Amino acid sequence: MCQHLNPCPSADAIDREAAKTVATCREQGWSLLCNGVIVFEDTGEILPDGTMIEPHRGPARHALAA
Repeated sequence: MCQHLNPCPSADAIDREAAKTVATCREQGWSLLCNGVIVFEDTGEILPDGTMIEPHRGPARHALAA
């Protein structure tokens, strides 16, 4: 899918989130990457084959300070 001079990581690569953003809907909290991955604000993802990746961000910093 990627047409960039230096190709972006594929959708099955471990660093797939490093692909360039081609569309964003800030109101709904998602972005489409050039490798076909849809990423959400909560760090969840939908891969081009329909596989869903659960949110995988760590705990908020203020939660760790308590």
